[in-house]
Amino acid sequence: WHSMDATCLLDSQCGLGESPVWSVAEQKLWFIDINAPALYRLDPATRQLETWPMPATIGSIAPTADGGLLLARCDGIWRRNPDGKSETLLVASPLEGARFNDGRCDRQGRFWVGGMTDTREPETALYRLDGDRVIRQGLVGAIAISNGLAWSPDGATMYHADTPTHCVHAYDYDVKTAAISNRRLFLDLRTTDERPDGAAVDAAGNYWVALYGAAKVVQFSPAGERLREIHLPAKAPTMPCFGGADMKTLYITTARQRHDADELAKMPLAGGIFSVRVEIPGLPETPFAG
Repeated sequence: WHSMDATCLLDSQCGLGESPVWSVAEQKLWFIDINAPALYRLDPATRQLETWPMPATIGSIAPTADGGLLLARCDGIWRRNPDGKSETLLVASPLEGARFNDGRCDRQGRFWVGGMTDTREPETALYRLDGDRVIRQGLVGAIAISNGLAWSPDGATMYHADTPTHCVHAYDYDVKTAAISNRRLFLDLRTTDERPDGAAVDAAGNYWVALYGAAKVVQFSPAGERLREIHLPAKAPTMPCFGGADMKTLYITTARQRHDADELAKMPLAGGIFSVRVEIPGLPETPFAG
């Protein structure tokens, strides 16, 4: 497979940078720091960074059709108005002793989000926001750290990972009903030090996944073949997303948490935002349709 190196776009020193979302309309990158907790908007052209502290731990974000954002916080899922001056609670969190983690909309604009516990025990699930309620999805089973959510370009295949298992599963996805079925092993990384974190799918259907602790993001074909590795000077990449005017820039968030002094000396850019140019463009995120 091919190897490439990502460069640091912003030395943001996030404790746990996550959930990068490219705004096509703004040509800017939104992301969060789960630990801070805070919401950020970066203009890659000028390196200008805007910051909004959050009142509660935030696990993921997604665009809304009006130009606002969904915020999956530990107290519930909120809709942030486009002007950023007000928020509306859509649904309170159903999680007890846990918080929302990785989340995004499917190709039809339904918001899916997983959970995680502080103990890293498999005690949460995968959820879907449906109107004013959150529906628990049983097929995926008990989850410790929900990650890797992504859909194929046609929306008919859903990917999901439970990070501590070192595995990514694929599912048949009914685009009309949002039903998931036919759970199958897509990536088995149990013989490696690679822990699947956030992911994105490009226009050709390849699955790009951040491998937390392994200092790389890897592109896999729809058949699970390793095609390309993106190496970073940060050991804990958390999630990639596609952006830029041509959707051929891969942006990558990383974490700085749980690094000892020696690791920070070797990787001072840990927690930064990285980027790399790729050959196949990504697809814009589908905004929340609710």
